[in-house]
Amino acid sequence: MDAEAALVALAALAHPTRLSTFQILVRHEPDGMTTGQLVDATGLSQSTFSTHLAVLAKAGLVQSEKRGRNLVQRADMDTLRALMVFLAKDCCQGRAELCEPLLADLACC
Repeated sequence: MDAEAALVALAALAHPTRLSTFQILVRHEPDGMTTGQLVDATGLSQSTFSTHLAVLAKAGLVQSEKRGRNLVQRADMDTLRALMVFLAKDCCQGRAELCEPLLADLACC
């Protein structure tokens, strides 16, 4: 991931609804959730939610897949991984002991 892609992803996540939606989708991996389920979870109207979903999709954070008559939304875990690596790359200037708390927090996944 380059700086421009990271900025787009971070800007997409810099809104309470989009951040919450992305976190919900990460918790529901690998199955994802239908758009209707996400609309219900956020309490927003379909049109308002669609606008937020489009921002997440444009940033590469969410992917849609058709399953029967449903459109299922999934968090793009590759983009999440790339963003996390971009943010922590060369963490602590090679002093691994300083990065260990970060890695320990992620190990529960």
